[in-house]
Amino acid sequence: MKVLIADDHEIVRKGLRAILEGQRECEVVGEAADGRNAVTMAKDLVPDVVVMDLSMPSLNGLEATRQILKMRPQTKVLILTMHESDPLIREVLDAGARGYILKTDAGRDLLAAMEALRRNKTFFTSRVAQMILDGFLKGDARPAASSDTQPKAGRLTARQREIVQLLAEGKSSKEVAVALGLSVKTAETHRANIMRKLDCHCVSEVVRYAIRNKIIEA
Repeated sequence: MKVLIADDHEIVRKGLRAILEGQRECEVVGEAADGRNAVTMAKDLVPDVVVMDLSMPSLNGLEATRQILKMRPQTKVLILTMHESDPLIREVLDAGARGYILKTDAGRDLLAAMEALRRNKTFFTSRVAQMILDGFLKGDARPAASSDTQPKAGRLTARQREIVQLLAEGKSSKEVAVALGLSVKTAETHRANIMRKLDCHCVSEVVRYAIRNKIIEA
């Protein structure tokens, strides 16, 4: 099973590599330090599984998951993160990830998760599985998020969510254009449309929106 590791912390990547390479069934084919590189490497290296952090620069893990699975639906994505909010878990499942484990549980659950994915099954760390079950038992498979996040988030396209992250990270329109292969004019048009859709009047409001919606970390 060919595995790509995507995490912006080198020590985490090295630790995961050490664990996975100790298993005969796994071959680590690459390491990505941000979501954009993860997408590129997934295209070039064709991994069977991507172990994906959610909070990464340039392109967050949720958007990277969406792009990878759109490009290669047969690839399995295992989310490895510190976050366990119910709305975020639901977004990850909607994006097509096959597993979700917390970094605090990685020592116990990582190999079990990899084995489950190898057998074409899903795997969720115990606390996440309980949250999913609770939502199902309440008959609330897709609850509405708070009014200041979900309606606005739902109106953004995938490209606009990418640009929100870059703007929130302090990138100028020119830097956004270079990162995404756009003209500066197109990047500025996207920026104006985003500000209008989110009813934001300055970049600091875009940053707050990005933090609330887990596009970047505070």
